[in-house]
Amino acid sequence: MAYFTGYVIEKSLSVDNVFLFILIFGALAVPKHLQHRVLFYGVLGAIIMRTILIFTGAALIERFDWILYLFGAFLIYTGVQTWLQRNEHPDITDSKMLKRIKRTFPTTEDYRGEKFFVRENGKLLATPMFIVLVLVEFTDLIFAMDSIPAVFAVTRDPFIVLTSNIFAILGLRALYFLLAGVADKLRYLKAGLAVILTYVGFKLVYERLHEDVAAMEGLPGINPLVSLGIIMGVLAVAIVASVRNPLPAGEGAPSGVGPFERHHQTSGSTGGRRR
Repeated sequence: MAYFTGYVIEKSLSVDNVFLFILIFGALAVPKHLQHRVLFYGVLGAIIMRTILIFTGAALIERFDWILYLFGAFLIYTGVQTWLQRNEHPDITDSKMLKRIKRTFPTTEDYRGEKFFVRENGKLLATPMFIVLVLVEFTDLIFAMDSIPAVFAVTRDPFIVLTSNIFAILGLRALYFLLAGVADKLRYLKAGLAVILTYVGFKLVYERLHEDVAAMEGLPGINPLVSLGIIMGVLAVAIVASVRNPLPAGEGAPSGVGPFERHHQTSGSTGGRRR
């Protein structure tokens, strides 16, 4: 039950990753036949990073169990911020991370097949594929900061936390291609994720207080089955509400037109997404 609850939390929070991947691929005009390769290495890097983060978090909890209060407070804060920003769509082309990468790595103006680096005139240059990969990895790292503590709210067994994360992440490529065409129609899903994050944060704080405060010993804990039902119920309500109240035509989430997409459009390439 702990594993399945952790898996559902991780999979649902992965939807936010997918939304940003769609924005990144659209803004940098990643040809569809190259998206598989980026996501493959992105998932591989995510598994490595999350394994390190999970065992680091487990070691910190083992040594400083009060850190669970910080995890809970961070989840509540993240949930509130997600709710406040539920209708906002970041401009990938104007992100500081993108500008920093392009300043650090000299980059070719167009894609060079599946290559991340090429050598021209004796100089090693990164391709847009490398920039996309770094943005994907950075995005996953940011989202891991709330999804991993969320699973620790369900169980403190690092093996369950790790396996639920890995198996949810392994399906990220399939989830991307499933949602890529309908992401702009799920208008209430981000609000649902905000509710889930806030609930999990309160659950983590409540259960930690339940262990620490003697006056709370008579109060019941939160049954894992109840948590699973709440999480899946919130997801179901968000999806059904999105289907029943779709956005008016032309008001979907913008993908943004970045410098690489402009290059593809002006050069006549069929790789980029067209407006």
